[in-house]
Amino acid sequence: MEAADRKTRVLIVDDSAFMRKVLEEIIRTDPKMEVIGQAKDGREAITMAASLQPDVLTMDINMPRMDGLEATQHIMTQNPRPIVIVSSESRQGATSTLRALELGAIDFVTKPSSGIDLDMKNVSDELLRKLKMAAKVRVVRTAARHDGAGVPESKPQVQSAKEAGNADARFPLVVIAASTGGPATLMRLMPRFPKDFPAAIVLVQHMPATFTSQLSVQLAEVSTIRVKEAEANEPLCQGTFYVCPGSHHLRISPIGRLKLDDGPRISGYRPCADVAFESAAAYAGANLVGVVLTGMGSDGAQGVQCVKAHRGWVLAQDEASSVIFGMPAEAIRTGAVDQVVGIDEMYAAIEKYVDSIYRPTQSVGSR
Repeated sequence: MEAADRKTRVLIVDDSAFMRKVLEEIIRTDPKMEVIGQAKDGREAITMAASLQPDVLTMDINMPRMDGLEATQHIMTQNPRPIVIVSSESRQGATSTLRALELGAIDFVTKPSSGIDLDMKNVSDELLRKLKMAAKVRVVRTAARHDGAGVPESKPQVQSAKEAGNADARFPLVVIAASTGGPATLMRLMPRFPKDFPAAIVLVQHMPATFTSQLSVQLAEVSTIRVKEAEANEPLCQGTFYVCPGSHHLRISPIGRLKLDDGPRISGYRPCADVAFESAAAYAGANLVGVVLTGMGSDGAQGVQCVKAHRGWVLAQDEASSVIFGMPAEAIRTGAVDQVVGIDEMYAAIEKYVDSIYRPTQSVGSR
């Protein structure tokens, strides 16, 4: 069979026979996809993933014998295959789904919350789109979930806003944009930031609000830098990592306060990274580092041009370490990116520029 004619081979993993049937019916509506097997728990998923070598798996979380988290961790460390989580939307669901994304799952689709009207057809388009996208991703082995190795024992808790720093000092500001693949990527980056990092950091991650609040908690677990979800009108403080709520756009005010806006999507996104980059550039100027990490789409490409126009420094994740190279590639295409680096070198690149702000004689390149 010609490569162009080859169907995407899907392994369904779910403990519900009814849900497996619904998922199979949805997948079979697409002539370019086929279901090659069904597993009813994590143990079967591991065995079938190894023997059938599917192009992509759908993975439930709550299953008997072995849950989806343990199965995802095993598959991604031993026999990497693209995984799309299909789980219920709840507080617990957000926590578990984020764990799976941190372990290397590509994306997630939310099951309807009603236990009576369990009709997956209302998310069929999203499911098919994400399965096709995930099947094209070049997955690599991931380490087991960060257990704190290399991080000092005293881990900060997610906190409410502290007292204001000196906004007029214009200390360095780092704004990070991420989408698909972001949680797993951030779990590699976050432990590098020290508790006393001399800049404020803002993260704009494409993710629903129920997930970003939990993301801030889970990033705090592997970090020494203070991590919290951003709150309206709080001041930027050095040594703090702010996670933009998924329900709002985030802007930096002229006096260095966080402004949250729950208005409509901008260019298809909420939160929109372009919005954060543009306001941050106006506030911080040459003291700003703009970072574009893995993700689908082009959010951030317009914003980094604004960062560059205000003499800031722009970094983009390289293709080799990106789960999806869409956002970094679009940013690079604008010509505004100063450096393209792998995720394991990203902290050093950020630190070098931040350090140059305090020690101007040490140049990091053309400013």
